[in-house]
Amino acid sequence: MKRFLLAMQFLTIVPVRITGRTTEQEIAGSAVFFPSVGALQGLLAVTTALIFTRLLNIGVACGMTVAILIISNGGFHMDALADTFDAFAVKSGGDRAKDRERRLSVMKDSTTGAIGVTAVALTVLLKYLLIDSLMRNPGGPARYAVLFLGPVFSKWTMVQTMHSGMSARNDGLGKLFIDSIRGRDMLLSLFVTVVLCVPVAGFLRDLQPAAVGIFFLLAFTVPHLFTFFWIKLCTARFGGLTGDTLGAGGELCEILYFMVASSWLQHSI
Repeated sequence: MKRFLLAMQFLTIVPVRITGRTTEQEIAGSAVFFPSVGALQGLLAVTTALIFTRLLNIGVACGMTVAILIISNGGFHMDALADTFDAFAVKSGGDRAKDRERRLSVMKDSTTGAIGVTAVALTVLLKYLLIDSLMRNPGGPARYAVLFLGPVFSKWTMVQTMHSGMSARNDGLGKLFIDSIRGRDMLLSLFVTVVLCVPVAGFLRDLQPAAVGIFFLLAFTVPHLFTFFWIKLCTARFGGLTGDTLGAGGELCEILYFMVASSWLQHSI
């Protein structure tokens, strides 16, 4: 329970109170419950979409859904996205080691540049358009089931990235997670994600079993494959991963998931 509460504290703005001393192993072990926290955010997103679809219209409902996904974690990942893309924008000076240090320094800077602002704006826009496309499909309960899983898969891929990458810094919370995640933790987070998918499958029962199988295959495979591309890119530019690149990768994987899910639902109904 303590590790779940730590995951809640790390990923959301929910005021979680944790008593007693917290060890580094407990902090790192909280990553196993990242998909569970994603499920709570997914439930919040579905509730928001249901309420505002009935009160106003689909467009407003989708806008509020995107807003609640951002607000629920205090814009933590959006800030990470902005910092990461500001760092990506640093041009090479010819010295690879110095370039990496400059990019890491920019990433740590509290100010946000034009590229970071643009990255956040495009991410919000894409997320809105994809969720809007998803919600306009005549899929009934399937639309909400697929929406629910977006934050779940986003948080799951963060754990995969932690396990497969290496830290670009010698300190920080990101390094703690990256250095401490083991194969067992990765498999447990996968198990939690699969368990969360089981009840969702019930809302897809009106679709052909083959179509449902294709959805879950794509939902697990495409974001997971993206994490390897993301790790390789971050390693080339920064020498590894940081807490910011983990958050940014999670946001990008969520967009990729909604892209796959929206396209799949459109061709399955």
